[in-house]
Amino acid sequence: MNIDVQALGKVAVLMGGRSAERVVSLTMSGPGVLAALRSQGVDAQAFDPAERELSELKRDGYARAFIALHGRHGEDGTVQGALELLGIPYTGSGVMASAIAMDKVMTKKVWLAEGLPTPRWQWLAPDRQSREDIVAVPDALGLPLIVKPPREGSSIGITKVSGYSQLQDAVKLAAQYDPDVLCEEFIDGIELTCPVLGRGMTARALPVVRIDAPGGNYDFEHKYYSEDTGYRCPSGLDAAEEAEVQRLTLAAYRALDCRGWGRADLMLRASDRRIFLLEMNTSPGMTGHSLVPISAKAAGISYEQLCLGLLAEARLDADRH
Repeated sequence: MNIDVQALGKVAVLMGGRSAERVVSLTMSGPGVLAALRSQGVDAQAFDPAERELSELKRDGYARAFIALHGRHGEDGTVQGALELLGIPYTGSGVMASAIAMDKVMTKKVWLAEGLPTPRWQWLAPDRQSREDIVAVPDALGLPLIVKPPREGSSIGITKVSGYSQLQDAVKLAAQYDPDVLCEEFIDGIELTCPVLGRGMTARALPVVRIDAPGGNYDFEHKYYSEDTGYRCPSGLDAAEEAEVQRLTLAAYRALDCRGWGRADLMLRASDRRIFLLEMNTSPGMTGHSLVPISAKAAGISYEQLCLGLLAEARLDADRH
């Protein structure tokens, strides 16, 4: 792909923000993207929406934005909506797809309507978090189970619950990040992720990555800071399983109307080799440990080419087709 770098204009790399993932965005993903774009000759500047008003983007003549924000106010449709109003094309999914994908409950509802496999779940609204409500969850989902805030990322606020005695604390932890709490069937097996580039029927799935975290615990520490987590790409799956993971990922991506790029997290159940979709990330991490660059490299795409290609695809909802 030949990209006229000069035609891209002045670019804001949005990093930092106000979410629980601010530090990762500000110290890892954002600087990585910024350096990659500058190495390709792009006039790219860092821009932290927690420190500056977004209206300054228009005032200061930015032509497009690379969203390297994570979590709330970064990948939930809010900054996308602001950029729509400012008329500044941005990387990644539009307002609706970003908002739905950020909400794991809404994502599951869409996927189930499309016949896509996702673990069984129960939603505990704020008025359904009494002790009686909480202890009834394993009757439906069994043990162990996963308790998480439905609108956070990077494994923040997540607990694997093995017994009734842990449930109350797990719900309390998740509720610190989101008033709603999602309880999900635990899938025992292989953790996988699969990135997607592009939009609509021309979108393509990249190679699948297998995640080998110590003790099967791919938490925030193992995701960003640990050197003990292993990433296999090629995944080691047989060709049919790899193709099925990619097929489901593309179907999940299109069902949410994602564009630009994204990354599905999945589980391959050990007992019967069934594949389950966990979530779709519409602003994936771009750190040294991150999964999209690992997969892209296996497909012959360098980190710098990846960042430049994503920037070139920046657009508004109004001109996406």
